[in-house]
Amino acid sequence: MIVIGAGMGGLSAAIDLAQSGARVSLFEAASAPGGKMRVVRVNGAAVDSGPTVFTMGWVFEQLFAEAGADFWARVPCARAKVLARHHWRGGAMLDLPAAADAARAAIAAFAGEREADGFDRFRRDAARAYAPLREAFMTKARPSPVELARRLGPSGLGALMAVNPFARLEGRLRHYFRDPRLRQLFGRYATYSGASPYAAPATLMVIAHVELDGVWHVAGGMIAVAAAMAALAAQSGAVLRYDSPVAEILTRGGKAAGVKLASGEEIPAEAVLFNGDPDALRDGLLGAAARDGGPRDAPRRSLSALTWSIAAQASGFTLLRHNVFFSDDYRAEFDALFGRGEIPADPTLYVCAQDQGDAPQALEGPQRLFVLANAPARGDQLTQKEVETCETRMRARLAEAGLAIDWATATAIRTSPDDFARRFPGSAGALYGRAIHGPLASFTRPASRTRLAGLYLAGGATHPSAGVPMATLSGRLAALQIATDLGLRRPSRPAAISGSISTPSAPVPATG
Repeated sequence: MIVIGAGMGGLSAAIDLAQSGARVSLFEAASAPGGKMRVVRVNGAAVDSGPTVFTMGWVFEQLFAEAGADFWARVPCARAKVLARHHWRGGAMLDLPAAADAARAAIAAFAGEREADGFDRFRRDAARAYAPLREAFMTKARPSPVELARRLGPSGLGALMAVNPFARLEGRLRHYFRDPRLRQLFGRYATYSGASPYAAPATLMVIAHVELDGVWHVAGGMIAVAAAMAALAAQSGAVLRYDSPVAEILTRGGKAAGVKLASGEEIPAEAVLFNGDPDALRDGLLGAAARDGGPRDAPRRSLSALTWSIAAQASGFTLLRHNVFFSDDYRAEFDALFGRGEIPADPTLYVCAQDQGDAPQALEGPQRLFVLANAPARGDQLTQKEVETCETRMRARLAEAGLAIDWATATAIRTSPDDFARRFPGSAGALYGRAIHGPLASFTRPASRTRLAGLYLAGGATHPSAGVPMATLSGRLAALQIATDLGLRRPSRPAAISGSISTPSAPVPATG
């Protein structure tokens, strides 16, 4: 069994397949595991420069437990007390606590009791819809809309209708919030999947429940999760080979039969799992014979990003771990990104201050900062002028908020959509696969099994969705499909729902 790519989907699949008794070889082009989860070294400082928010801890707890390991012991975490500090021009600021009651009180102080009441309804509806979606969609093979309705049953459908899944997210948020700043704050959930809040389905409201259910700060940074998964895969018997890019998926008799590495080495296999952008298959980037493993249609791509990994002296504005500096006109921002394929003139900025915690404290000494602005997935079509203009606006926006960075002595490593396109072939720089625009868009993500026999898919561009926990679930679903097709057995695994990943009956307790 061959796995291509040591991202979250490839690693979780390698663990499960090895635990099922399969002989697993994983090939990764980079020098370390993680995929989009990566560290950039800036003047010797390790800056988390991919996903920076860790949620849905139960996914990892279960994965490790079924392999005989304790995730929380191997990856020490501390539960976050504040989700993020949100800043608007003019000085308005909201620190959103991770506890629901405290979040309500903060919203009441920020925008009044009417908006706090709206938040109560918002989070209740999100919580009500989350459980059936987790059981019927996130942890099961990709359904059709009809199959999803059958899985949900009358009670599950009723709970799902609480969020009005046929509505767009921003429109549904108007049902709860009159304050446009709160619609902007919670509409940002669409960007977690690389989508626009004006086009993404209202079901993304469930992210509110996910965050209130637990966000963790990972000791050693997010890359520690990937490192622990890679170690568990090796412990389970998988062979992991880094600096080993795959040039071609080999076929025989109309079936995937192994891979050819860039070095020319050929390795046979009974099945191949590709943890990468499925459009790389369609575009023939892994050989003409593997084209049938990719989607037939051209996608509407999700967002890319311009990011800066920074080591610098900073002062002024008090940063928390997670910070968001909003644009003045959110609709104009997404009209530019998706309507015209341009970098917005006034981009919203996310700043992860990795040496800060949840309590406000003055900035002291060198700071590790990761700054992100959304960008269109245009591959190498962005001009140097566009990129440099965005960087100028980024610096100006942070300075306007009161964050003084000594750029004269700072070191910043920039990553553009062009860089992401090179790192992730077939993506054109898109970081989340296809944009989930419209109520049925989630049903168009590729499933685990492809049209080419013996070839399977995993990763954030496949079912169930993008993001660290979802990509991890995609790998587990692919491994389950492979085990079923190949007749593998895993007696040690706890009983699970047929065709799905088992889920816990209670939230994971706080740790750290």
